[in-house]
Amino acid sequence: MTIEDQGHIAADPPAATRSGFFARMRDTDLYYSFRSSRLVMLAAAITLLIVGASLLAPVIAPHDPYDLRALNLMDSDLPPAWVTGGDRRFLLGTDDQGRDILSTILYGTRSSIAISLLAVLLAIAIGVSAGLVAGYYGGIADTLIMRIADVKLTFPAILVALLINGIAQTLFKGRLGGSEFWILVLSIGLSFWVQYARTVRGMTLVEKNKEYVQAARLIGLGKTAIMFKHVLPNVLSPVLVIGTINLALAVITEATLSFLGVGLPPTEPSLGTMIQIGNKYLFSGSWWMVAFPGITLAVLVLAVNLLGDWLRDALNPKLR
Repeated sequence: MTIEDQGHIAADPPAATRSGFFARMRDTDLYYSFRSSRLVMLAAAITLLIVGASLLAPVIAPHDPYDLRALNLMDSDLPPAWVTGGDRRFLLGTDDQGRDILSTILYGTRSSIAISLLAVLLAIAIGVSAGLVAGYYGGIADTLIMRIADVKLTFPAILVALLINGIAQTLFKGRLGGSEFWILVLSIGLSFWVQYARTVRGMTLVEKNKEYVQAARLIGLGKTAIMFKHVLPNVLSPVLVIGTINLALAVITEATLSFLGVGLPPTEPSLGTMIQIGNKYLFSGSWWMVAFPGITLAVLVLAVNLLGDWLRDALNPKLR
Protein backbone atom coordinates (compact mmCIF):
# COMPACT_ATOMS: atom_id res chain seq x y z
CA MET A 1 0.00 0.00 0.00
CA THR A 2 1.45 3.32 -1.07
CA ILE A 3 1.65 6.45 1.04
CA GLU A 4 -0.96 8.07 -1.19
CA ASP A 5 -3.42 5.23 -0.52
CA GLN A 6 -2.85 5.51 3.21
CA GLY A 7 -3.54 9.23 2.97
CA HIS A 8 -6.83 8.60 1.13
CA ILE A 9 -7.90 6.01 3.72
CA ALA A 10 -7.10 8.40 6.56
CA ALA A 11 -9.09 11.15 4.86
CA ASP A 12 -12.19 9.02 4.28
CA PRO A 13 -13.56 8.76 7.88
CA PRO A 14 -14.07 12.51 8.37
CA ALA A 15 -16.05 12.70 5.12
CA ALA A 16 -18.13 9.75 6.21
CA THR A 17 -18.61 11.31 9.59
CA ARG A 18 -19.78 14.54 8.02
CA SER A 19 -22.21 12.74 5.72
CA GLY A 20 -23.44 10.72 8.68
CA PHE A 21 -24.04 13.89 10.68
CA PHE A 22 -26.13 15.49 7.93
CA ALA A 23 -28.00 12.23 7.43
CA ARG A 24 -28.87 12.14 11.12
CA MET A 25 -29.98 15.76 10.94
CA ARG A 26 -32.34 14.92 8.09
CA ASP A 27 -33.87 12.14 10.18
CA THR A 28 -34.71 14.37 13.16
CA ASP A 29 -38.22 15.54 14.02
CA LEU A 30 -36.99 19.14 13.94
CA TYR A 31 -35.90 18.86 10.30
CA TYR A 32 -39.11 17.06 9.33
CA SER A 33 -41.19 19.76 11.04
CA PHE A 34 -39.21 22.44 9.18
CA ARG A 35 -39.61 20.79 5.77
CA SER A 36 -43.30 20.11 6.30
CA SER A 37 -44.18 23.82 6.60
CA ARG A 38 -43.74 25.98 3.53
CA LEU A 39 -44.53 29.08 5.55
CA VAL A 40 -41.65 28.38 7.94
CA MET A 41 -39.29 27.68 5.04
CA LEU A 42 -40.33 30.97 3.45
CA ALA A 43 -39.76 32.81 6.74
CA ALA A 44 -36.31 31.24 7.05
CA ALA A 45 -35.44 32.21 3.48
CA ILE A 46 -36.59 35.81 4.01
CA THR A 47 -34.65 36.06 7.28
CA LEU A 48 -31.49 34.71 5.66
CA LEU A 49 -31.96 37.05 2.70
CA ILE A 50 -32.34 40.16 4.87
CA VAL A 51 -29.52 39.21 7.25
CA GLY A 52 -27.23 38.22 4.38
CA ALA A 53 -27.92 41.43 2.46
CA SER A 54 -27.26 43.54 5.54
CA LEU A 55 -23.97 41.75 6.27
CA LEU A 56 -22.87 42.27 2.66
CA ALA A 57 -23.97 45.93 2.64
CA PRO A 58 -20.46 47.31 2.01
CA VAL A 59 -20.24 45.05 -1.07
CA ILE A 60 -23.71 45.17 -2.62
CA ALA A 61 -24.96 48.65 -1.59
CA PRO A 62 -24.98 51.04 -4.58
CA HIS A 63 -23.75 53.92 -2.40
CA ASP A 64 -22.13 54.48 0.98
CA PRO A 65 -24.60 56.52 3.07
CA TYR A 66 -21.97 57.08 5.77
CA ASP A 67 -19.56 58.82 3.38
CA LEU A 68 -20.52 62.46 3.85
CA ARG A 69 -18.17 63.54 1.07
CA ALA A 70 -20.21 61.61 -1.50
CA LEU A 71 -23.53 63.17 -0.49
CA ASN A 72 -25.08 65.90 -2.61
CA LEU A 73 -27.96 67.95 -1.29
CA MET A 74 -29.09 68.45 -4.90
CA ASP A 75 -30.04 64.75 -4.86
CA SER A 76 -32.20 65.05 -1.75
CA ASP A 77 -35.89 64.14 -1.66
CA LEU A 78 -35.84 62.22 -4.96
CA PRO A 79 -38.71 59.72 -5.44
CA PRO A 80 -38.15 56.05 -6.43
CA ALA A 81 -36.72 55.42 -9.88
CA TRP A 82 -40.06 54.24 -11.36
CA VAL A 83 -41.90 57.39 -10.24
CA THR A 84 -41.92 60.58 -12.30
CA GLY A 85 -38.94 62.68 -11.26
CA GLY A 86 -36.97 59.67 -10.03
CA ASP A 87 -33.33 58.95 -10.78
CA ARG A 88 -32.09 55.55 -11.94
CA ARG A 89 -29.07 55.91 -9.65
CA PHE A 90 -31.38 55.72 -6.63
CA LEU A 91 -33.76 52.78 -7.01
CA LEU A 92 -35.85 53.54 -3.90
CA GLY A 93 -35.27 57.29 -3.91
CA THR A 94 -33.29 59.46 -1.50
CA ASP A 95 -33.83 61.06 1.91
CA ASP A 96 -33.53 64.66 3.05
CA GLN A 97 -29.72 64.52 2.97
CA GLY A 98 -29.43 62.95 -0.47
CA ARG A 99 -28.65 59.45 0.81
CA ASP A 100 -29.77 56.48 -1.25
CA ILE A 101 -32.70 54.83 0.57
CA LEU A 102 -31.77 51.30 -0.56
CA SER A 103 -28.17 51.64 0.63
CA THR A 104 -29.27 53.21 3.91
CA ILE A 105 -31.74 50.36 4.51
CA LEU A 106 -28.97 47.78 4.00
CA TYR A 107 -26.61 49.54 6.42
CA GLY A 108 -29.42 50.41 8.85
CA THR A 109 -30.69 46.82 8.94
CA ARG A 110 -27.20 45.64 9.81
CA SER A 111 -27.09 48.05 12.75
CA SER A 112 -30.56 47.04 13.96
CA ILE A 113 -29.77 43.31 13.77
CA ALA A 114 -26.40 43.73 15.49
CA ILE A 115 -27.90 45.73 18.37
CA SER A 116 -30.79 43.30 18.79
CA LEU A 117 -28.62 40.17 18.65
CA LEU A 118 -26.10 41.48 21.19
CA ALA A 119 -28.92 42.67 23.45
CA VAL A 120 -30.58 39.25 23.39
CA LEU A 121 -27.26 37.54 24.15
CA LEU A 122 -26.75 39.90 27.09
CA ALA A 123 -30.27 39.19 28.37
CA ILE A 124 -29.67 35.44 28.04
CA ALA A 125 -26.38 35.65 29.92
CA ILE A 126 -27.92 37.62 32.79
CA GLY A 127 -31.23 35.76 32.91
CA VAL A 128 -29.82 32.23 32.66
CA SER A 129 -27.17 32.89 35.31
CA ALA A 130 -29.72 34.45 37.66
CA GLY A 131 -32.19 31.62 37.07
CA LEU A 132 -29.60 28.92 37.73
CA VAL A 133 -28.47 30.56 40.97
CA ALA A 134 -32.03 31.16 42.16
CA GLY A 135 -33.21 27.65 41.34
CA TYR A 136 -30.18 25.71 42.54
CA TYR A 137 -29.25 27.61 45.70
CA GLY A 138 -32.77 28.65 46.76
CA GLY A 139 -33.21 30.46 50.07
CA ILE A 140 -32.21 34.11 50.25
CA ALA A 141 -30.64 34.10 46.78
CA ASP A 142 -33.87 32.80 45.24
CA THR A 143 -36.03 35.28 47.13
CA LEU A 144 -33.83 38.28 46.29
CA ILE A 145 -33.52 37.48 42.57
CA MET A 146 -37.19 36.72 42.12
CA ARG A 147 -38.31 39.86 43.94
CA ILE A 148 -36.07 41.93 41.69
CA ALA A 149 -37.61 40.14 38.73
CA ASP A 150 -41.12 40.87 40.02
CA VAL A 151 -40.32 44.56 40.35
CA LYS A 152 -38.90 44.58 36.82
CA LEU A 153 -42.11 42.99 35.48
CA THR A 154 -44.13 45.95 36.73
CA PHE A 155 -42.42 48.18 34.15
CA PRO A 156 -42.80 47.74 30.38
CA ALA A 157 -39.61 46.81 28.55
CA ILE A 158 -39.60 50.01 26.51
CA LEU A 159 -39.91 52.10 29.71
CA VAL A 160 -36.93 50.31 31.28
CA ALA A 161 -34.92 50.80 28.09
CA LEU A 162 -35.82 54.50 28.02
CA LEU A 163 -34.85 54.87 31.70
CA ILE A 164 -31.46 53.19 31.27
CA ASN A 165 -30.81 55.07 28.06
CA GLY A 166 -31.72 58.38 29.71
CA ILE A 167 -29.42 57.72 32.68
CA ALA A 168 -26.53 56.88 30.35
CA GLN A 169 -27.19 59.94 28.21
CA THR A 170 -27.23 62.13 31.31
CA LEU A 171 -24.09 60.67 32.90
CA PHE A 172 -22.06 60.76 29.70
CA LYS A 173 -23.56 63.83 28.06
CA GLY A 174 -21.15 65.19 25.48
CA ARG A 175 -18.78 62.25 26.06
CA LEU A 176 -20.60 59.44 24.28
CA GLY A 177 -18.18 59.39 21.36
CA GLY A 178 -20.10 56.76 19.38
CA SER A 179 -21.21 54.81 22.47
CA GLU A 180 -24.88 55.06 21.48
CA PHE A 181 -24.62 51.56 19.97
CA TRP A 182 -23.55 49.97 23.26
CA ILE A 183 -25.99 52.03 25.30
CA LEU A 184 -28.81 50.58 23.17
CA VAL A 185 -27.45 47.06 23.66
CA LEU A 186 -27.33 47.56 27.44
CA SER A 187 -30.76 49.20 27.57
CA ILE A 188 -32.52 46.47 25.59
CA GLY A 189 -30.58 43.62 27.20
CA LEU A 190 -31.52 44.71 30.72
CA SER A 191 -35.16 44.88 29.63
CA PHE A 192 -35.52 41.20 28.64
CA TRP A 193 -33.59 39.15 31.22
CA VAL A 194 -36.51 38.39 33.54
CA GLN A 195 -38.25 35.92 31.23
CA TYR A 196 -35.11 33.81 30.96
CA ALA A 197 -34.51 33.92 34.71
CA ARG A 198 -38.02 32.76 35.61
CA THR A 199 -38.01 29.99 33.00
CA VAL A 200 -34.56 28.67 33.93
CA ARG A 201 -35.35 28.86 37.66
CA GLY A 202 -38.44 26.70 37.25
CA MET A 203 -36.60 24.07 35.23
CA THR A 204 -33.62 24.12 37.59
CA LEU A 205 -35.90 23.36 40.54
CA VAL A 206 -36.90 20.17 38.69
CA GLU A 207 -33.47 19.22 37.36
CA LYS A 208 -31.54 19.64 40.62
CA ASN A 209 -33.43 16.71 42.21
CA LYS A 210 -32.71 14.26 39.39
CA GLU A 211 -30.31 11.35 39.68
CA TYR A 212 -27.54 12.74 37.45
CA VAL A 213 -27.24 15.83 39.68
CA GLN A 214 -27.14 13.67 42.81
CA ALA A 215 -24.44 11.53 41.19
CA ALA A 216 -22.41 14.64 40.40
CA ARG A 217 -22.63 15.67 44.05
CA LEU A 218 -21.46 12.24 45.18
CA ILE A 219 -18.29 12.40 43.09
CA GLY A 220 -17.44 15.76 44.67
CA LEU A 221 -18.30 18.30 41.96
CA GLY A 222 -18.89 21.84 43.18
CA LYS A 223 -22.19 23.65 42.86
CA THR A 224 -20.94 25.97 40.11
CA ALA A 225 -19.66 23.05 38.04
CA ILE A 226 -22.94 21.16 38.46
CA MET A 227 -25.01 24.19 37.48
CA PHE A 228 -23.13 25.10 34.34
CA LYS A 229 -21.85 21.70 33.17
CA HIS A 230 -24.83 19.48 33.96
CA VAL A 231 -27.98 21.48 34.68
CA LEU A 232 -27.49 24.21 32.06
CA PRO A 233 -27.48 21.92 28.97
CA ASN A 234 -30.82 20.48 30.08
CA VAL A 235 -32.58 23.86 30.36
CA LEU A 236 -31.39 25.42 27.09
CA SER A 237 -34.29 24.34 24.84
CA PRO A 238 -36.82 26.90 26.13
CA VAL A 239 -34.06 29.51 26.29
CA LEU A 240 -33.46 29.12 22.55
CA VAL A 241 -37.17 29.52 21.85
CA ILE A 242 -37.50 32.61 24.04
CA GLY A 243 -34.34 34.05 22.51
CA THR A 244 -35.68 33.67 18.96
CA ILE A 245 -38.94 35.38 19.85
CA ASN A 246 -37.18 38.09 21.86
CA LEU A 247 -34.93 38.82 18.89
CA ALA A 248 -37.97 40.17 17.04
CA LEU A 249 -39.02 42.13 20.13
CA ALA A 250 -35.51 43.56 20.43
CA VAL A 251 -35.63 44.76 16.82
CA ILE A 252 -38.93 46.52 17.54
CA THR A 253 -37.59 48.00 20.80
CA GLU A 254 -34.49 49.34 19.03
CA ALA A 255 -36.66 50.84 16.29
CA THR A 256 -38.93 52.42 18.91
CA LEU A 257 -36.02 53.97 20.82
CA SER A 258 -34.51 55.29 17.60
CA PHE A 259 -37.90 56.62 16.51
CA LEU A 260 -38.17 58.49 19.83
CA GLY A 261 -34.78 60.08 19.17
CA VAL A 262 -32.73 58.19 21.78
CA GLY A 263 -31.17 55.64 19.43
CA LEU A 264 -28.38 55.87 16.90
CA PRO A 265 -27.50 59.32 15.54
CA PRO A 266 -28.86 60.39 12.12
CA THR A 267 -25.36 60.10 10.66
CA GLU A 268 -25.42 56.31 11.32
CA PRO A 269 -29.10 55.48 10.99
CA SER A 270 -30.84 52.25 11.88
CA LEU A 271 -34.28 51.30 10.60
CA GLY A 272 -35.92 53.16 13.47
CA THR A 273 -33.90 56.30 12.78
CA MET A 274 -34.86 56.16 9.11
CA ILE A 275 -38.54 55.87 10.00
CA GLN A 276 -38.20 58.78 12.43
CA ILE A 277 -36.56 60.96 9.77
CA GLY A 278 -39.05 59.92 7.08
CA ASN A 279 -42.01 60.61 9.35
CA LYS A 280 -41.14 64.32 9.28
CA TYR A 281 -41.61 64.41 5.50
CA LEU A 282 -44.56 62.02 5.23
CA PHE A 283 -47.23 64.69 4.86
CA SER A 284 -45.16 66.60 2.31
CA GLY A 285 -45.53 63.67 -0.10
CA SER A 286 -42.15 61.98 0.47
CA TRP A 287 -43.76 58.67 1.40
CA TRP A 288 -40.79 56.54 0.31
CA MET A 289 -38.61 57.77 3.18
CA VAL A 290 -40.78 55.99 5.73
CA ALA A 291 -42.50 53.32 3.61
CA PHE A 292 -39.50 51.22 2.57
CA PRO A 293 -37.73 51.15 5.97
CA GLY A 294 -41.09 50.39 7.60
CA ILE A 295 -41.78 47.52 5.21
CA THR A 296 -38.29 46.10 5.80
CA LEU A 297 -38.79 46.27 9.57
CA ALA A 298 -42.24 44.64 9.39
CA VAL A 299 -41.08 41.82 7.11
CA LEU A 300 -38.01 41.08 9.26
CA VAL A 301 -40.00 41.01 12.51
CA LEU A 302 -42.75 38.85 10.98
CA ALA A 303 -40.26 36.34 9.58
CA VAL A 304 -38.37 36.02 12.89
CA ASN A 305 -41.64 35.68 14.80
CA LEU A 306 -42.76 32.87 12.51
CA LEU A 307 -39.47 31.07 13.09
CA GLY A 308 -39.83 31.54 16.84
CA ASP A 309 -43.38 30.15 16.85
CA TRP A 310 -42.26 27.16 14.78
CA LEU A 311 -39.30 26.46 17.06
CA ARG A 312 -41.54 26.66 20.14
CA ASP A 313 -43.97 24.11 18.69
CA ALA A 314 -41.23 21.85 17.29
CA LEU A 315 -39.43 21.60 20.64
CA ASN A 316 -42.62 21.04 22.63
CA PRO A 317 -42.85 17.31 23.42
CA LYS A 318 -46.59 17.56 24.09
CA LEU A 319 -47.23 18.46 20.44
CA ARG A 320 -45.28 15.56 18.95
